[in-house]
Amino acid sequence: MQKNLIIAIFFSATITSYSQSLRYQDLGILFSQNDDNGSARYTALSGAFGALGGDVSAINVNPAGIAIFNSSSFSGTFNSRNSIINASYGDAALNDRKTLTYNNEFVNLSHAGAVLVFENTYNSEWDKFAIGFNYRITKDFTNTFSAEGNEAVTRFDSNPRDNNTPALIYDFTDGQLFNTNYGGELTELNFAISAVHLKKLYMGVSLNLYDLNFTQQSVLTELNSDIDGNILDVELYQENYTTGAGFSANAGFIYKAHPNFRFGLAYQTPTLYQEILQDTNYNQDSTIDIGETTYFTENKTYPQELKYLDFIAYRLKTPSKVTASAAFIFGKSGLLSFDYINKNYKNIELSNGGFSNENQFFQNQLRNTHSYNIGTEWRFNKFSIRGGYKFEQNPYKSALETNNLRGHSLGAGYNFGSFKLDFSYNNSNQNSSYNFYPGYDVNPADLLIDNRIYTASITLNL
Repeated sequence: MQKNLIIAIFFSATITSYSQSLRYQDLGILFSQNDDNGSARYTALSGAFGALGGDVSAINVNPAGIAIFNSSSFSGTFNSRNSIINASYGDAALNDRKTLTYNNEFVNLSHAGAVLVFENTYNSEWDKFAIGFNYRITKDFTNTFSAEGNEAVTRFDSNPRDNNTPALIYDFTDGQLFNTNYGGELTELNFAISAVHLKKLYMGVSLNLYDLNFTQQSVLTELNSDIDGNILDVELYQENYTTGAGFSANAGFIYKAHPNFRFGLAYQTPTLYQEILQDTNYNQDSTIDIGETTYFTENKTYPQELKYLDFIAYRLKTPSKVTASAAFIFGKSGLLSFDYINKNYKNIELSNGGFSNENQFFQNQLRNTHSYNIGTEWRFNKFSIRGGYKFEQNPYKSALETNNLRGHSLGAGYNFGSFKLDFSYNNSNQNSSYNFYPGYDVNPADLLIDNRIYTASITLNL
């Protein structure tokens, strides 16, 4: 006789050190990354504004750039993001490898900011100064993907409710299914001041405040059976809710060496999250980082003593960033801009807890990354067309060339005088992987991530 058992199993002592959800080292990297959201003009040039300035979104690149403005202005931006994730998982040699495609679509108020420009009426070498305020979504975490296949692994090979002696062992597998949902976002609020010296040297500083909200819910399903064909279907559910607040500072300059050429340099300090609060659910006897484990019977009830809620507070320091820039200005006809960005991910640090292994991981497995953005704009009276390209190096030392992020952008805008309308399209893609069986000799799921973002902005001249 064949039996069907549908349960979500709790962690046994032999597997308590493993988690299918993102671990602390994964979160440290995730919270250090940037989506480069901003105005449609900013995104159309792939964010290459370090020496260009003149856009409120450029505060996060080089705060000196807000003094490029000739008059006060306000801008707001909406974007629509379409993320396509192809997840391939399973043993290809056994013909048990499958590819699942997930299509995610989201709409956000991705940016809003203003710049106030003040001319210096006194006899001074400082010609003007500007104050800027900017809000933007630094990192949008929301995404969903599923992976299904068969890697011949039985992480859960016994039923804790089995009263047989000896207990049945379910060491044959028909496959695994993993589904995860991310939610939340990392936003920042920038306050900047900039001034111009002798109409050539632009200098600026900014304070950046961050608000972090991140969630992950994941379900791992195993389809296992024993030698007699008795079936054990296992579902393990885990969840993570994380919030925090942080701050950093920027300082930079832009020097106009020639009416047609300017260069800039900016430094952003590490972002310090003094207190990240994480609500987690996990088995009381487990040393796992994140997770909730329950039994699911036919009537969806489970022993209350198996559900535990815990809370942890810790600190995070993300890497600093250096941006070197150059821009060529071809009168009122057009421009070409270039940014080089350096971030040392080895300097990520977790503290206020037992994070020595994670910090050692950052030191040993991550690297100093080199990235760049290129943008161009050409004007035809009141109409402008734009384009850009970006390359972002993957922070892992062992990353393949295909793991680096590459993207291109296109855009257009029209100046109506009292206001401007701008639009852009960005497409970026990279290969990645997700290991939901850490500690086992199992190949991870291979992910191909394709992001397409449509952005629309309105700018009002004040």
